[in-house]
Amino acid sequence: MNEDVFTQLSAGEMAEGVRSGRWTARELVAASLERIGRLDPELNAFTVVRTKEALAEADRLDAELAGEAKGRKASGADSRPTADTGRLLTGVPIAVKEEFDVAGLPTTLGGSGNPSPAAADSEVIRRVRAAGAIVVGKTTMPEFGRCSETISDRYGATLNPWRRDFSPGGSSGGSAVAVAAGMTPIALGADGGGSIRLPAACCGILGLKPERGRVTMAPLSQHWHALVTFGGLSRTAADSALLYDAIAGSLPSDRWQAEPLSEPYRDVVARGTGPLRIAWTGRSPMPGLKNDPEVDRALTALIQRLARLGHDVRETHAAWPVPTDAFILQFLSGMATEADSVEAPEKLERHTRRIAAVGRLIPTRLARFAERRGEKIARAFNERFLPTADVLAMPTIPVLPRPLGWLESRSTFASIFRGTPMVANTSIFNVTGHPALSIPGGVSAEGLPIGMQLVTRPGREGLLLALAAQLEKDEPWPTPPGF
Repeated sequence: MNEDVFTQLSAGEMAEGVRSGRWTARELVAASLERIGRLDPELNAFTVVRTKEALAEADRLDAELAGEAKGRKASGADSRPTADTGRLLTGVPIAVKEEFDVAGLPTTLGGSGNPSPAAADSEVIRRVRAAGAIVVGKTTMPEFGRCSETISDRYGATLNPWRRDFSPGGSSGGSAVAVAAGMTPIALGADGGGSIRLPAACCGILGLKPERGRVTMAPLSQHWHALVTFGGLSRTAADSALLYDAIAGSLPSDRWQAEPLSEPYRDVVARGTGPLRIAWTGRSPMPGLKNDPEVDRALTALIQRLARLGHDVRETHAAWPVPTDAFILQFLSGMATEADSVEAPEKLERHTRRIAAVGRLIPTRLARFAERRGEKIARAFNERFLPTADVLAMPTIPVLPRPLGWLESRSTFASIFRGTPMVANTSIFNVTGHPALSIPGGVSAEGLPIGMQLVTRPGREGLLLALAAQLEKDEPWPTPPGF
């Protein structure tokens, strides 16, 4: 398959093309690998590329599809399989963050503390494979996802495809770059303070943090005391819907469990939203933090578009509940727990060791208190911001993407403090557990993407994706220059 053709296809189009016989899974995977081989030496989105394994898995899938088609033809049935067979992502190349277990590969978490290969796939990886996706590689992240840029001692810095001298954000930066640069149409990430939404905003793509408990954490029961959720990144709302239809669902082992879906996300997106009540705010949950003027202009443009599309759009002046104390306790204690779980803690980076050392001083009862406090903050947010509105619109990040390496030259806690404005608008929804989606919101004068965040009540991720699909249809998202 021609590389230019590959980059123009959505995940949904790729899967349908394989099911119809227009192309094979091997052709898609080969095109993905070719693009990775050409672009990744510079961008550094991948930690490992599964070239031989991915091609072999694609060949097996093609053989299975051919055998099934032969069987249907012999029985007189339609020889063309559909998405209803369960393979929503038939033959689609997917990139996965280093946070997920992939059998046979170490789960490095961005560092050197876990040298041994994982014995089995994590449940989310099992689900994307069952849906027909082919894992082409694992992607870069800062160790443990501890900061909002993607850089580590082991893997170095990941570059933003919009401008190579800028950070792609973090911590799911490698996954975001893989999607934004067209190396894969979808990717898996994880979000503990904005780690899906921040790189999505910095790379001009979509990143959804689902409701807490919506996607299983297995083999973990929970992560960072309720802050972290697993999820994905894509270039289109329809692709995000397909991905979440494949991975959504909790297990009895999950400490938090969401109500089962009443209908597939792809059906919600296809049906559309109808007129919505949308509240908006330009104020950050962090007191005194001002938006970059270009972020304010992008927010104004989004509000005007939403109104033009027929939605009831009104500014809210509600006071933000304060999530800082809960987030700090959950983050520090979670980092300590993670540091204590790796095979070789002595190999962790100095920043990670220092954060974990402080986290070990937090009693378990305080971490549990922070979880309960998050539930109170969630109720306060619902009462103040979503009493009648369907969606809250606001900037994903109050500032523009930062230059490459902007945090790592600092001491550990000075780095955390300096990075606070990046997570000011996102981390509150990790504390509360609300679904939150970052969508492309425009491009700055410097050629840097600006992200806008849509937030709704638990259980309504489909509404966010349907609204994003409407905006995407009205005006296609911008793409990086040269891509």
